Amino acid sequence: MIIVLKPKISKREEAAVLAEIRKLGYRPHVMRGVARTVIGAIGDERTHKSLEMLTTWPQVESVTPIQKRYKLTSREAHSANSTITLSNGTVIGGKKFVVMAGPCSVEGEKQLLTTAHAVKKAGATILRGGAFKPRTSPYEFQGLGEKGLKLLAKARKETGLAVITELLSEDHAKMVAEYADILQIGARNAQNFQLLIAAAKTGRPVLLKRGLSMKIEEWLLAGEYVLANDNANLMFCERGIRTFETYTRNTLDLATIPIIKKESHCPIVIDPSQGAGRADLVVALCKGAAAMGADALLVEVHPNPAEAWSDGAQQLTLDGFARLMEELQPFITAAGKE
Repeated sequence: MIIVLKPKISKREEAAVLAEIRKLGYRPHVMRGVARTVIGAIGDERTHKSLEMLTTWPQVESVTPIQKRYKLTSREAHSANSTITLSNGTVIGGKKFVVMAGPCSVEGEKQLLTTAHAVKKAGATILRGGAFKPRTSPYEFQGLGEKGLKLLAKARKETGLAVITELLSEDHAKMVAEYADILQIGARNAQNFQLLIAAAKTGRPVLLKRGLSMKIEEWLLAGEYVLANDNANLMFCERGIRTFETYTRNTLDLATIPIIKKESHCPIVIDPSQGAGRADLVVALCKGAAAMGADALLVEVHPNPAEAWSDGAQQLTLDGFARLMEELQPFITAAGKE
């Protein structure tokens, strides 16, 4: 259930409401806004007493039952769009369209720094790069590990770009959080709930990719693990799902943009590189995502894709990325963003 408190109530009045919620068997999750405080009461509404009686309390403005299984990610829980502000001032989910760009894998200092400076010059504000790589085969490049994280941190220091990188293991959560501004949970781990909890508890913003065969409700419920562990900085990322189609690597479901906008208050990010698996389709998919109102893009860029250690076929060249950024502008404007 969602409890909205009246403005300008005292801390004592708020505490009384929280105590009553706990007494009735629910776990309160407090979200404080500029004008009002909203409390999400977590619990099974079928087996616990209704909290609707709180409407009789003078400090309570409204009580709304939520029947959806995902509660905290739901727009019913938080009607306004949530935004995520990074240390370099980038705001995801706000008026400005955000681009995250960089190589699939961190391969070395020269490769990473060259890419970082190029994508920043073109207009990106977040650097992506994999230090730990989830590969289908155990014989493929698995990433540089902490060495790669240190290179990402060096690139951030030189360029001012924020850093997003993938977290693969609960054991690495604290270490990766020391170097990264955003923790990415990949498609293969989208329902690894203990990993989601570990990521949430670092306090870093979490980008949750959609699983290969994940229904939207399952995706939203996975995101619930982040918000339910006291981390409000969650964003969803559509990266393509597995279908019968083999022309592209995956089938990029751009319909998730209006669906997530309708169902959730969290920002929606599109990854066209993973979605298509082909660099020649990335630009068109970026334009479509921007026009449909996505909050951000996650694009793979490499100085020489033909020599990339992983997924070279889907990475844009530095010049190709610069052209993309120029061509995106009218589509961003059409969607009402800057």
